Parts: sequence; structure tokens; C-alpha cells
Amino acid sequence: MSKPVIIQSDNTILLEVNNSDFENARDSISPFSELEKSPEHIHTYRITPLSLWNAAASGMNYKTILEKLKNFSRYDIPEIVLTTVKEQMQRYGLLKLIMKDGELLLTSEDAILLNEIANNKKVDQFVDQRINDHLIRIKKNYRGHIKQALIKIGFPVQDLAGYEDGDPCKIEMRLKTAHERDFSIRDYQNSSINSFYKGGGPEGGSGIIVLPCGAGKTIVGIGIMSLLSTETLILVTNTIALRQWKEELLDKTYLTTEQIGEFSGEKKEIMPITIATYNILTYRKNKNGPFQHFEIFNTKNWGLIIYDEVHLLPAPVFRMTSEIQSKRRLGLTATLIREDGMETDVFSLIGPKKFDMPWKILEKSNWIAEALCTEIRTEIPDEIRLKYSLAKDREKFRIASENWKKIDFVKKIMEHHSDSNILIIGQYISQLEDLSKMFKLPLITGSTPISEREEMYKNFREEKIKILVVSKVANFSIDLPDANVAIQISGTFGSRQEEAQRLGRILRPKKGENRAYFYTIITSNTVEEKFAHNRQLFLTEQGYSYIILNEVMFKERFGL
Repeated sequence: MSKPVIIQSDNTILLEVNNSDFENARDSISPFSELEKSPEHIHTYRITPLSLWNAAASGMNYKTILEKLKNFSRYDIPEIVLTTVKEQMQRYGLLKLIMKDGELLLTSEDAILLNEIANNKKVDQFVDQRINDHLIRIKKNYRGHIKQALIKIGFPVQDLAGYEDGDPCKIEMRLKTAHERDFSIRDYQNSSINSFYKGGGPEGGSGIIVLPCGAGKTIVGIGIMSLLSTETLILVTNTIALRQWKEELLDKTYLTTEQIGEFSGEKKEIMPITIATYNILTYRKNKNGPFQHFEIFNTKNWGLIIYDEVHLLPAPVFRMTSEIQSKRRLGLTATLIREDGMETDVFSLIGPKKFDMPWKILEKSNWIAEALCTEIRTEIPDEIRLKYSLAKDREKFRIASENWKKIDFVKKIMEHHSDSNILIIGQYISQLEDLSKMFKLPLITGSTPISEREEMYKNFREEKIKILVVSKVANFSIDLPDANVAIQISGTFGSRQEEAQRLGRILRPKKGENRAYFYTIITSNTVEEKFAHNRQLFLTEQGYSYIILNEVMFKERFGL
């Protein structure tokens, strides 16, 4: 059989799905390219500067990429692609930031390049003095700004300026959890910890760890905290996630409740380990007023700042992060995709990708559940077709998303998985309220008090509740290990990051059959179908295949 990859001169890679080498080729090219399209037969990847810089930062080199491309390429690789890969891989590290005698210096062995950089308008505002052909002194407190400016002109700087040591805080991991369960760090978690830490030198200390939901990103964070044993600020998406981090710290380390502070809408505690929500950090009394709680970054001498779900980091926190580049920074995420396109800011301000583990590899090792993904397409009823045809685009999406025919499919899936622990997830509150009333199911939305949410999540974990209806508040950092079926009835416009989070809700390893079922119900021949294609890109990126069923096929498969 022919090799599965065709490399084109526009830096796109075409990958043939129906090829025996498809999976090997996909796993080889995905670390240095980005998936753009994934229809049935040919998937399209693109090699971008950022994808190559992330590959370089994680330890890959030009020879490795060339070898992978040659192994799977059906035809000769266009010379322009080889040149692009070589140039971009070499760009990471051409410029370095170092600290010498308390001064921040930009250095390069290429004097001509450094001269060109120094005269660039985006850069010169941060230059203090040209010292010689190979050294430029950068103005104080502009470490983050110079990194952002350099990546915008296509030269990602390697930051070797090192970090300030925070105040000490002994963090020792347990061999048995506080609940008397055996506990040890898994091999891939150890690898990600070491990739970030790099022996404590300036090459480590900032970067992103990419692991699927359920693979133990929190454990990775705790492992790094233990190595550094320093006062730590942890930033999370919401109060539920905050309390889950606190529970994990108390369970897996010898930290006490007196050492862990909660900084949220409800409490304002500053402790050696402080966990704060993004919402409280971005709070201000009026639109143009100051952010009331940014002083938390300077309240203590933090030695580490952890950004949980870094793909959701609000833009104002990026701005603050540019001011604290001397602190070690760890980003945790299941996907580097940001809907606002700020991936370069993640790279320059939090750090490059240091470790990425494909979801399917963890699935094969039984560290996460095997996921079976199914898209069900239902027709738009005649009685709402006219309303749909006359509506504006945004309203069209909502009409298609709230198609009442979806309820029939929800009912049939619940009956089919009657012994399972099911999450029904949606975007529109009125739709969820109707479904909740119809089937007498508990509902969690943004307006549900935190105490009630925690009680319902607890009841679900203890299987007192078998089915839970949740809005997008449950997309993030919710620990429901026994959920094994998710039914998605509506979502945000084509959001790949949301697909990652929702699938992640059911991926924690299961007792017995280590399998999870992810259903998405959409209205066919509408804008919802178009947006669904984009969401499916995420599934394809991670190596998942998905079944598409129309109404007739659904009835046959479910024996109706």
C-alpha cells in the first residue's frame, strides 16, 4: 500500500485515513503540526511557526521531524517545506534572555540578527542599552513585554533568565493517601514533571503540560510543588475546582488546612498555598475600573504560580502575567486551543509546551477510559422550519440547538444505558430546564448555589443520583469519576476546547468495563451541523473516530 502522507508546498499535510499506516503517521506528525480539517477520507494538517516552536521547546529537532516526514511521505517533500521547518526550528533559541549581575540581557551569537531586532519598532521601546554586538540590556520589569514583542515578529526568545526563589513551604507527598489508599505518581506524570522541572535550572520553570481530563493534571501540579517546596499560588476556573484542588492537596500531601487558603467570591484567605478563581481576579467595580484583586500576585513571595485550564486564562491575567516573569509558571490544560487565538501569548508569557501525551496512548494503557463517540442527526420539524429559514445566523443556531426532537433521542439513550451514570450537557438554560422537568432530573446551572452544586456532585459520585443535567458550568474541572455516558444536546459555536472538556468529564478510568460513551445530538442540514464539524476536529486530533447516525440508523442500532 502507498504511504499515507502527501506534503504540499503550502505547508499542508494531507493524511489518508483508509491506510494501514494512518495511526502511526497521525501520531508522528501531530506533535509539530495542527489539524485543520478532518472529513471522512483525507485529514489536513498544517505546519505553522507556533507548532514548530512548541516542538522545538519540547525537545524535537529538525532531523527528527525530517525523519518522520520521510517515513510516511508518498512523494518527495517540497524543498520550500524543508526550508520552512529548518528555519523555524532554528529560530527558537537564536535569541536568548539571560540575567547577569541583576540585569536582563537579550543575547544572540548572530550579531546581524541582533542588530535587526534592536532596530525593530516593536522591540526598541523595551531596549535600555546596546552593550555590544551580542548583548542588549532590556529595561527593568519588561521581561514579559519583550517576549511578546519578539514572538510577534517571528522570533520566539528562549528565556534562560532564571527565577526568584519564593518563600519556602515544605510540601511532601504521601505514599498512602489521607484516605489510606496506595498512591504513587504514574510514569507519564513523572515524565511531565521532569520535563517542566529540568533539574531546577533556568531551562525549566515555565511551560505548559498537556494531558487529557482524568489523566491527573492536578497530581502533576502537586508533584512539581513538592519538588520546589515553595509558597504557591494556584489559579483555577471556579470555586468547585478550587475545592477539588484543596481536597487533593490534603489527600496526597502532608499540608494542613491551615496552610491552604481559598481566595474566591466567598472567602479572601492568603496562606502559603493559596487557590484563587479567575473570576475573582478579573473582578472590578466598573468596566474601566482597576482589577480589585490583582495585588494577590504580590501579596506573598510566591515561588510558583499554577494556571489550571490555561486555555481559559482571561486576557487581563495575561497582562498581569507579563509583569511577573521572574516567578516560575506552570500551565495545565487538556488542549492548547484557545477560541480567542491567543496561543502565542500562552507560549511567550506562561511558557512553551513542555509535555504532551496523546489521549489514545493513555487509553491503551487503561489510564483513561476507552471512549466511543457518536453523532446523532435529527431532522428539523416542519413547524419550526419556516422560523429557522427567516432567522438571523445566531438565532438559527439556537433554533437548531433547541430542536424539541432531540428530547426523544435523549430518552432513548437514557433507556439504553439505564444502569449507567449519565451527564446531559447543554448550552441553553431553557432547554435544560424543560428536559429536567420532563424527566424529573436534578439540574445544575450557573445560578445554582455552590453548596447545592457540591451536594449534587457528591450524590452523583455516591450514585444516589444516576442522571444529572448540567449547563456549561460543568465543562471545567469537575471530578465525577464514575460518569460513563455524556449526552451533549447543545454547545458553543464550534468550540473545540469545549468538546475536549465535555469528553473529559467521562474519561476517568472505570471499574470493570473501562469504557465511556459520548453522544452529540445535532439538527441536520442546519448551521449546527456546520459547527459540529469544527468540534469534531478535536476528537480527530486525539485519535478518536466517531459514528454518525441519522434517525433510521439510530433506530436500527438501538433496536427500536
